[in-house]
Amino acid sequence: MGRLLNIVTPLHKATKRDYVARMMDDKVNCMMKAKEYEADYWDGDRRYGYGGYKYIPGRWKPVAQALIDIYGLKSDARILDVGCGKGYLLHELKLLLPSAHVVGFDVSKYGLANAKEEIRDSLFRYRAQDPYPFGDKSFDLVISLTTLHNLRLFELKTALQEIERVGKNKYVMLESYRNELELFNLECWALTAESFFDSAEWIWLYEHFGYTGDYEFIYFE
Repeated sequence: MGRLLNIVTPLHKATKRDYVARMMDDKVNCMMKAKEYEADYWDGDRRYGYGGYKYIPGRWKPVAQALIDIYGLKSDARILDVGCGKGYLLHELKLLLPSAHVVGFDVSKYGLANAKEEIRDSLFRYRAQDPYPFGDKSFDLVISLTTLHNLRLFELKTALQEIERVGKNKYVMLESYRNELELFNLECWALTAESFFDSAEWIWLYEHFGYTGDYEFIYFE
């Protein structure tokens, strides 16, 4: 197994959340709408997802810089983002490494259509749980942020094995919990998650499915 990292957690903790209010707000219907992963999820009311996922210059720069530093990415690095959304992190990586070859895919037509124009041609629609159209070790780094917990258990196997296969280095970040309060908050807040596991269970799954890369968990404290 790889390393437990702390890259996105500071950004995650900067957002305030009312967990009980979301649970009480017609949550089943909100979940169904969110799982379409289209306009309402990204830029509609907060009850359906992000509540307006706009590009904020520099917001993702510390994450991009940390990835460059941790993995020693060179100017011509090849980077894949599994579940890239609007591609903001890839855009920040490209700003820091202008000669890098960045690629991302996502299931959301809306997210991809509203990605940063500068990298939109490097993104395509695809599912994380399908065999990836790339050769073995095609990328210097494969990343996946807040995506894999949206897959079912049998889909996770393929996704993790494909990330392992195509990446020389790998980093996965997803939602988890360490105690009953964090589980309650996660169940209140999550709209699209299919897999609810504590951190020890996730680590067991990583090892069971042959994933050797690095990982991070975000918690709802």
